[in-house]
Amino acid sequence: MYNIKIIRSDEVYRQLINMEKEKRNKYFKENLLREFELKFQIQQIPIDKKDHNNFDIISYLGQSHIIPSEIKLNDIDKIKEMDNQFWNDCEHSIKSAINQFEMSDVQSELKEYKFTALLGDEKKPTMFLNQNYVGDGGIPGYIILSLVPNSYTLSRVKSAIAHEINHNIRYQYVDWDGGSLAELIVAEGLAENFVEAMYGKDYIGPWVSSIEWDKNQKLIKNLLKNNLSINNIFESTPYLYGDEISKSYGGEPMGIPYAAGYTCGYYLVKYYLEKTKCSIEKATIKPADEILKEVEAFWNTNIV
Repeated sequence: MYNIKIIRSDEVYRQLINMEKEKRNKYFKENLLREFELKFQIQQIPIDKKDHNNFDIISYLGQSHIIPSEIKLNDIDKIKEMDNQFWNDCEHSIKSAINQFEMSDVQSELKEYKFTALLGDEKKPTMFLNQNYVGDGGIPGYIILSLVPNSYTLSRVKSAIAHEINHNIRYQYVDWDGGSLAELIVAEGLAENFVEAMYGKDYIGPWVSSIEWDKNQKLIKNLLKNNLSINNIFESTPYLYGDEISKSYGGEPMGIPYAAGYTCGYYLVKYYLEKTKCSIEKATIKPADEILKEVEAFWNTNIV
């Protein structure tokens, strides 16, 4: 049996509003981020000291979020959306997603899951391009939801959590390979097919639904298939996220549509599931190369 530990960011944000700006980062780190310290260590994101590139957890969060020094009184309405019901719903969604796996005899290997939600910055490309909600669940035991709270994003909380729980369960069984393009495409495809299995096609994320697949699939398939040998996350992510998000991080445009890797992964995994009749839960814990071996025809098949 596992425990779910909810770290209520709303309580921390309320304290920040009335706090001197120079004290905010330390308070935010100690009262919220410290709970996720192991996760950030694994991701090589320093909490306490900046690295030689002047990079730390605050600059990392600043790429997508409202950072502590920017929190202001006007943000109180967003913070109020993170009420008791919000956190209860999040916990219920975590349990529902884990239970979906356990019903297929894919057991959680962990004793505890830590969860929080952070305020996204709607001015940042990683937020507005993703319709103002994203998740981070690739490190087992840790799930962070990032959103600009509104009626739409709040309605997507359960599906975003399901997506991240899929990653969380996967990496309890499959070793992370450093971020090969093959692994990223398969993992994201598994996560979105899991969302669809739980909540229906209407809850598929914008990183799949925004692309006109019938018009772009030939271009996307060629781009990805020809680069499946990439074996590190730094070279892989432009193919996963597309040019618009890559440019926001200083990358050069490469002619890659928005969320190309996510979209291709979704259709690739769907092809695999239909061909093999494997359940999405069982497929989630299979290595990427095992899945890719079964879908060689996918790359030359027109899928509408």
